[in-house]
Amino acid sequence: MAVEKLITDHFDTWTSALQTRSTAGRGSNGKIDLYGIKKLRELILELAVRGKLVPQDPNDEPASELLKRIAAEKAELVKQGKIKKQKPLPEISEDEKPFELPKGWEWVHLPDIYYSISDSSNKIKSSEILPEGRYPVIEQSQEFISGYCNDEHLLIKIDNPVVVFGDHTRNIKFIDFDFVVGADGVKILSPVLTCERYFFWQLRSLKLEVRGYARHFKVLNSQLFALPPFAEQERIVEKIYSLMSLCDQLEQQSLTSLDAHSQLVETLLATLTDSQNAEELAESWARISQHFDTLFTTEASIDALKQTILQLAVMGKLVPQDPNDEPAAELLKRIEQEKTQLVKEGKIKKQKPLPPVSDEEKPFELPQGWEWCRIGDYSLSTEYGISHKTFKATLGVPVLKMGDIQNGDVILGGQQVVDADIDELPYLYLEKRDVLYNRTNSAELVGKSGVYLGEDNVYTYASYLIRIRTIKEKNIPEFLNLNMQAPFFRLTQINPHVKQQCGQANVNGTIMKNMVIAVAPIKEQERVIQKVVELCNICDHLKSRLQSAQQTQLHLADALTESALN
Repeated sequence: MAVEKLITDHFDTWTSALQTRSTAGRGSNGKIDLYGIKKLRELILELAVRGKLVPQDPNDEPASELLKRIAAEKAELVKQGKIKKQKPLPEISEDEKPFELPKGWEWVHLPDIYYSISDSSNKIKSSEILPEGRYPVIEQSQEFISGYCNDEHLLIKIDNPVVVFGDHTRNIKFIDFDFVVGADGVKILSPVLTCERYFFWQLRSLKLEVRGYARHFKVLNSQLFALPPFAEQERIVEKIYSLMSLCDQLEQQSLTSLDAHSQLVETLLATLTDSQNAEELAESWARISQHFDTLFTTEASIDALKQTILQLAVMGKLVPQDPNDEPAAELLKRIEQEKTQLVKEGKIKKQKPLPPVSDEEKPFELPQGWEWCRIGDYSLSTEYGISHKTFKATLGVPVLKMGDIQNGDVILGGQQVVDADIDELPYLYLEKRDVLYNRTNSAELVGKSGVYLGEDNVYTYASYLIRIRTIKEKNIPEFLNLNMQAPFFRLTQINPHVKQQCGQANVNGTIMKNMVIAVAPIKEQERVIQKVVELCNICDHLKSRLQSAQQTQLHLADALTESALN
């Protein structure tokens, strides 16, 4: 099957096979791998090195003759002192050959057809790299050219285009300069009497699974190289560039489509949160409902829908208000009375009064009966966790850490432990429905929270977590956690306070207690939580179906690739 026909006949398979790496936050197409197009690129290279990309020409000089000339050329380079003589490599046995090659091709040991022109003792230091200079500095990073330098003593003269090898096949690059400077951790490889770009593409086709520069280069040199006649090498390269250009077009079209889809979803969902009244909200939802099946077709779009549900919930737009509900102000009074009683009983410490929430601090307008308040006023107490070193054991008190808070939940099981007789216990045991807040993490994850649903006095928690204990009446702790999951909370309460310390971000307990949350009447909290659970379950079901469909598309792309090679 011609490769062009393989692409056009199965266009939907190549462009629809997507793989999602991460789905945090509102949709970003940077989180999606174009798996089908990636497999298509791999297939093109695989067909190329198997001799299936272009037809063979019986008039071409066979690779066996080319090999003789390569050996003679390398012998001359040794004689001139330009390269070192290498030890003869053993003959390639039939069992070592990965697949059968076309007539006129030959299997060779990779080191037999190239030599390295980089000197390991002549590497540039990072301090010598300049933003501007005469000579490009070649590195193994994705950027490839990291900068420039002016030191001629570091130069490597390039007589013909060569390949730079780093610590991974994705860091194999093609260069066509007269002079370069090699940074530490790269090898500059020059193929002998072999089409440089064919040499480059075959190296890119290799799947080397090891990491680390030295080991990786050793594994590279252990590879066999499928050597076609030189004339066919050039025809293959021309075909590769033609097909890769087609892949580029497919990729750009897919990314443009995904980006447009993401923007459409974001715009339509914003009309829900921006609606000024129930009538506008109903109209916006009707528009989205009409196109639901075409809007929510990626994991990112479903996550964006889920985030919108959480935002609507804390804005008082998810369920209707009931004027007969006791207003949130009365709930806040009862919380304050409970705290006063606990202070009197010596169960908690008296805290300094927190300032009222000013109008400037309120992220949006709340419905009648709702109140803005600070976490410190909504909760009974907030406490940092233990700082003891944990260890693996079957006996002891399990310690929850920041990785145990995921997507608003606290994951139990598999935790390391501390001894039960440490000073902080039993005071820092967790009670069912305590809220845990992560005060130290990466900038993206600091501030995440979850509700503990384990038994009382069984688990404790690490010092970079904060326990928020509330009245356990109705859904009071769950509504706090709901606020902390909503988009407005990270945007207005976490992000402005993120402080980087030793590579991590810290938003401490004092700041946390001053963060503002939207408080609904206690009866409405129950209705809101019930609706959020219902709608988020629908989102999870949608995502599960989507993931199943995506897996089918991935399998189709794999099967199509496999059939093309056989």
